[in-house]
Amino acid sequence: MKSKMLAKRLLAVLGIASLVFLVGCGGTTGQSINQPPAGVTVSPASATVQTGGVRQFTATVSPSGTNQAVTWSLSGTGCTGASCGTIDATGKYTAPATAPNPPTVTVSATSVVNAAKAGIAAVNIMTAVNNPIPTIIALQPSANAAGGPAFTLIVYGSSNFVTGSVVRWNGSDRPTAFLSAVQVSAQIPASDIAVSGIAAITVFNPAPGGGSSNSLAFNIGPGPVSVAVAPDPSGRFGKFAYVANVNSKNVSMYTINATTGALTSIGTIDAELSPSAVAVDPSGKFAYVANGDSGNVSMYTTNATTGALTSIGTIAAGVGPFSVAVDPSGRFAYVANGGDFFAFGSVSMYTINAATGALTAIAPGTIDAGRFAAVAVDPSGKFAYVANADSNTVSMYTINATTGALTSIGTIGAELSPSAVAVDPSGKFAYVANADSNTVSMYTINATTGALTSIGTIAAELRPRSVAVDPSGKFAYVANGGSNDVSMYTINATTGALTSIGTIAAGTLPSSVAVDPSGKFAYVANYFSNSISMYTIDATTGALTLIGTIGM
Repeated sequence: MKSKMLAKRLLAVLGIASLVFLVGCGGTTGQSINQPPAGVTVSPASATVQTGGVRQFTATVSPSGTNQAVTWSLSGTGCTGASCGTIDATGKYTAPATAPNPPTVTVSATSVVNAAKAGIAAVNIMTAVNNPIPTIIALQPSANAAGGPAFTLIVYGSSNFVTGSVVRWNGSDRPTAFLSAVQVSAQIPASDIAVSGIAAITVFNPAPGGGSSNSLAFNIGPGPVSVAVAPDPSGRFGKFAYVANVNSKNVSMYTINATTGALTSIGTIDAELSPSAVAVDPSGKFAYVANGDSGNVSMYTTNATTGALTSIGTIAAGVGPFSVAVDPSGRFAYVANGGDFFAFGSVSMYTINAATGALTAIAPGTIDAGRFAAVAVDPSGKFAYVANADSNTVSMYTINATTGALTSIGTIGAELSPSAVAVDPSGKFAYVANADSNTVSMYTINATTGALTSIGTIAAELRPRSVAVDPSGKFAYVANGGSNDVSMYTINATTGALTSIGTIAAGTLPSSVAVDPSGKFAYVANYFSNSISMYTIDATTGALTLIGTIGM
C-alpha cells in the first residue's frame, strides 16, 4: 500500500518538473500577445491622392500574434495639422482641400505597445482637376417615329465628355458608353419612344466638378416638315393636302373641307428615307416627294375622288434632295439637292409624263447650285430660283420651254442661311426666308431675263424656315421655327415690298406653310409638335385666324 502511494507521489513530482521544464523552454505553439513588437508595416507603402480625396491604409504589426493596435499620425515638410489632411483610427486618410508645398505627406502607424516601432507610407497629393460641365451640340438620330424599336443614340459635344459621362433621357440615366471627349453613345429602349412627344436629352459629368449639360430636344413622332395643297379640277380650290413626314418615312393624306378649311385624315402612304418635301402638280393628279437620305424622288398618282395617293415608283436624284417644285404647265419638275460635306448642291431636272405622272431625267441630269437648297419656279414657267443656305445666295436660272433644262444666269446675295424661296403669282416679285438672320429678303424679277434685284429685307421672327404667297399676290406668310409662330405681311402691288401685319401662334417648330388655291385657308406643318395648324385668311387684311390643329 505504501509502495503505491510512493509511486503516485513520484509521478506527480515528475509531472510538475516536466511542466516547469516545458514552460521554461517556450514550448507552447502560440506567442504571447504581450510579446514586444518587432516592426510595423503600412500598406500601401505609397499612394497618390487627389486633393479632397480619400485613401484607406492598413498597418500590420509583426510578428504574428503581437498586439496589432497602432496610432495613426500625419506629418510633412510643407504642412502641419489639418493642412496635411486627416486620418482616423481605422487608417482612412482624407487629403486636404489644397495641396501642401511640397505636395507630400507621411502617414505613420505607431505601435501602442512600443512607440519606438512604427511604419510609414508616402502620400503624393495631386491637385484635383474638376470635370467640366458638358456642352452638347448634336444628336444622331435627333428624332424617331413613335412605336419604333430600341436604338443607339449618339450625342456629340464640345470636347468635354469624360469616362463617367452619362446620357440622360428626360432626366433618367441611360446605359452610356464613352467614345471620345466629343462623343458618347446611349442605349435607348423602345419604351422611351412608345408614344409621340419630345424628350429632353442631357449629359451628366460626375464629380469632382461636373454637372449637367444643356438640353437638346429629341422628337418622337412622324416629324411633319412639308405641306402641299392639291387643287380641285378647276384649279381654284384646295381639295386635298399632303404632308411629308421625315421621321416616319411616309406621307400623310387629308381631305379639305371647302367651307371651313378643316383637314380630315385619310391615312398615310410610305415614302423613302427622310422625306423632306412634297409638291403637287397644277392639275392635282400627281404628287412628288424628295427623300433626303435615300437620294431619290417618290412619285404618286392622286385619286381624284378620295385623294388617296398610289405609288408609281421612285427616280434617282442628287445627294440630299431637300426640295421639289413643279412648273406651272405641269410638264417639268425640279429637285434641289442639298448635297453634304463631300458633295456640292445641285438641281435635278425632270420631264413629267402627262398621262402617268412618271418623271424622266433631263440631260445632263443636274445643274450646279449651293448646298442645303430650296427651289421655286415662277408662274410663267420661264425662270427658276434656288436658295443656297451655305453660300447665302440665290441661284437664278432660265427654263428651256421645250426641254425644261435649266441655264444659270448667276446668283444674287441673300442674308444668312436662306432656307426657302417663293415667287408671287404675278411673277414680278420673289421672297427668301433667311433662317439665321431672322429676315425675309425681297426682290423684283426682270420679266425678260429673270434676274433678281434686291429691294431690301424685312424682319421676321426667330428662324424663318418657309415662305408662301397667297394666290391673289396680296399677302405673304413666313413660318418661324424658332419662335413657333407665323409672320404675316401685305405685299405692295407696285413695289413688291412687304409690310408686317403681325404674327400668329403655330405649333412647336413650324417648318412649312402653304396656302390653298382659293386663298381662303393656310396650313402649317409643326415638326416638334407633330401637328398641322389650320387657319382661315381674311380676304381684306390677310390676317390668319386659327381654326384648329390636327395631330398626327
